[in-house]
Amino acid sequence: MLTKFQNHIEQNFAQLKDKKLLLAVSGGIDSMVLMHLFQQLNYDIKIAHCNFQLRGKESDADELFVKVKSEKLKVKSYFIRFDTENYSKENKLSIQLAARKLRYQWFQELLLENQLDYLVTAHHLDDNVETFLINFTRGTGLEGLTGIPAQNGNIIRPLLAFSRLEIENYALENEIQWREDSSNASDKYFRNKLRHDIVPILKELNTGFLDSFQNTLHHLQQAESLVNDASKLVYEKVVEEKESQLEIHLKPLLEFQNYKAYLYQWLKSYGFSAWNDIYDLVDAQSGKQIFSETHFLLKDREKLILSVRKSSNEEEIYVIKSLDDKVNIPLKLRFYKAVNIFETHSNCIFVDESKLKFPLTIRKWQEGDYFYPSGMSGKKKLSKYFKDEKYSLLDKENQWLLGSEDQIVWVVGKRADDRFTSKETTQNIIKIVLEE
Repeated sequence: MLTKFQNHIEQNFAQLKDKKLLLAVSGGIDSMVLMHLFQQLNYDIKIAHCNFQLRGKESDADELFVKVKSEKLKVKSYFIRFDTENYSKENKLSIQLAARKLRYQWFQELLLENQLDYLVTAHHLDDNVETFLINFTRGTGLEGLTGIPAQNGNIIRPLLAFSRLEIENYALENEIQWREDSSNASDKYFRNKLRHDIVPILKELNTGFLDSFQNTLHHLQQAESLVNDASKLVYEKVVEEKESQLEIHLKPLLEFQNYKAYLYQWLKSYGFSAWNDIYDLVDAQSGKQIFSETHFLLKDREKLILSVRKSSNEEEIYVIKSLDDKVNIPLKLRFYKAVNIFETHSNCIFVDESKLKFPLTIRKWQEGDYFYPSGMSGKKKLSKYFKDEKYSLLDKENQWLLGSEDQIVWVVGKRADDRFTSKETTQNIIKIVLEE
């Protein structure tokens, strides 16, 4: 196996040569074999061990085992203990997801703090089979059937080409010691049920099952590559990227019979799960929205608009104490003394200084707001102004107002309020500019 592993590394992970590697070592057979292989090939390795404190004395014994081994082998090691159960409850995660989040976050911190190049984990071919079956059973898109990636950023999984049997044989041949995790024997977890009951049957039905599985993964990965290529081409024709949002134009999208597949490809990374609701959004009335934890998708006439959800505690009011203030958040506003009134435009207005009452505010609109649009007679509700200007819901949410006391001075970047605009008789003129 050592020769096969060396060839595998040289052919598929040549970038690891002369790099500093951090190996995730639990003390189990897979990670102990991984460490042995890299040591035999004289790679610069360090190891990291997580104690999730889920199995009492057994977890502590695993930690001690790895400590003793690392000291004996003179390998630099890092250890940490997590209160996984409390973290799981506080963040409303399963124990497995909580442990995964905790360890990968810590691994990335170690890489950064110690100037290490790659994290290496001991996932192997049988793990890939189990992950495939879990995703297949629960329902997934094509990406859920393409297996665990051999490389994901700075995370490397070089044992994915090797079966559990190969790893076990190598450990026995080289008298490698390891710790058995008692939880692996329990059928409490779905993965273990597959490992103990389903996968052995598949191997019995087809003695070349693992080879067949690898071939299938290869074909699925090729198919996924084709899907991604097609998705990018259609994306360029249909989607418009703006500063804070994506706009999916429906007319060109619906020219494709399989438009739902494209929506799935473009939106899957934004945390959406109610796919039928998203597909129905195409024919829904304007104003209907679908939410994920981080984003929302809005139907607005002939397009779908994707934008980030705002935090409920996000500050929405900003104060300008005087004309000397340099305002950079949330907008870049500049105030200048002016002698004459030049031609105004959407990003520049001239106001009467005597009408301004400091502190000024920058805020979002509220129901009932109104102003006196410059160039028009009388007042107008902002909601009516937004409608006339064909604002989408997102446009309304993103619109900032410059206010003096409870009055609107400027619908920023759009229209000034006539009550504040400079006239021919104005003595002290202020030029307000919205800069890019």
